[in-house]
Amino acid sequence: MIRFHGYFRSSSAYRCRIAFNLKGTPTDFVSVHLRKDGGQQKTPAYRALNPQALVPALEEGDFRLTQSLAIIEWLDETQPGPKLLPADANLRAQVRAFAQVIACDVHPLQNLRVLDCLKAEFGADQAALDAWCGRWITEGLAACEALLAARLATPFCFGEAPGLADICLIPQVFSAARFGVSLADMPRLRAIAETCNALPAFAAAHPKNQPDWEA
Repeated sequence: MIRFHGYFRSSSAYRCRIAFNLKGTPTDFVSVHLRKDGGQQKTPAYRALNPQALVPALEEGDFRLTQSLAIIEWLDETQPGPKLLPADANLRAQVRAFAQVIACDVHPLQNLRVLDCLKAEFGADQAALDAWCGRWITEGLAACEALLAARLATPFCFGEAPGLADICLIPQVFSAARFGVSLADMPRLRAIAETCNALPAFAAAHPKNQPDWEA
């Protein structure tokens, strides 16, 4: 059994939950609360598992793995179920590039540790934090919209079935709503998000449906 350490609101953990569900892979979930006890991710025990003190982290026997994109690709290569990355090398590279816009360039700037740093070291209040997140989320999702607008419209980001790009997109759309970012000018993203969120694999992965959910 795979043991998965995550947190309901973490976009990175959310991505992995969607992937587990799409693949039909059960996990033993361990909640790592990013606020309680000064941040449970900062404890020596958890740092021994993930020296970055971030979620998610995965264990299978003696195997350990961190970073959501690495976890998802490992899952795709080792577990049965529908493939999350296309077989074609060019299309696979485009899917990875789209996913990395979100996972590497947008999401890190709204990460909890970045927001805490902005508050502690630069005196940012909540309005400033919301504006900060809104600026980077809007810019990143607009780029994603443009990438998809250059392609023939399909139900999901890169075809007729959900994959890595959709797995990264949906948690970021959730974060956009949290920070009041409008997708009014992003019709492709809105349509894809609606299609994805209607699927049981995505719905079950939503933060509100997790055992550690807090309103």
